[in-house]
Amino acid sequence: MDIKRIDPAEARELLDSGEGYTYLDVRSEEEFSQGHVPGSVNIPVATRNPMGPGLVPNPEFTSQVGEHFKKDSRIITACLRGGRSLKAAMMLIGGGYTEVVDMQGGYDAELDAFGNVIVEGWARRGFPTTTD
Repeated sequence: MDIKRIDPAEARELLDSGEGYTYLDVRSEEEFSQGHVPGSVNIPVATRNPMGPGLVPNPEFTSQVGEHFKKDSRIITACLRGGRSLKAAMMLIGGGYTEVVDMQGGYDAELDAFGNVIVEGWARRGFPTTTD
């Protein structure tokens, strides 16, 4: 299944286009509260593991998305670095959503194995953010 991936500049253009795109931030609620794209919707694809370190999948993710979005809604998935949002986009497309694109770089930046920035994310580009 091919997921269309766009960079943050393209995501910003889509959000500003008036074509009805919504930024779906799939980070944890804690991450979201520290800063996010204005007007975005937060539905975590994974949550903190109550049994220890790390994250565990949110079993309610697709049903929670369904409470906010129709199957033909125009959705841009995004997270911190790009990994979780790509998985979320795959889940949504697999669940019948037809207008999903994934934003590379996430809110901060996509990194290589050595910690070098591959794609600067939304906030690193100085695009608008909020904590409201």
